[in-house]
Amino acid sequence: MRKELRAAYETEMAAAKRLYRAGDYDGCLSRLERAHILGQRNYIPHVVSHYWMLKAGWRKGDRKEVRGQIVRIAGSAGSLVGAVPLGNTGRANVSPVKPMPIPDDLARYFQ
Repeated sequence: MRKELRAAYETEMAAAKRLYRAGDYDGCLSRLERAHILGQRNYIPHVVSHYWMLKAGWRKGDRKEVRGQIVRIAGSAGSLVGAVPLGNTGRANVSPVKPMPIPDDLARYFQ
């Protein structure tokens, strides 16, 4: 993972963890979506973002999110072979194979 991409991913993860600890699970999940976009091409960051989505979904009592994240954690192996849909937010409310637009402020990391 390139240095700039790693720094951006870690910034999003740190923000997500702060929100998680504060009990703001919706805010946490929003930051985790951004972390997922940044980290999905790298196996460990990819799995970590899904693990935290699972935790936040559990705390929210969102069964669909929990089930979806369990499936996505297993499917994160796709990042080992480059089979990830760029821009996908990683949440259970979107198809795990659907490419999605990358937010403008994150697009520079993919040029």
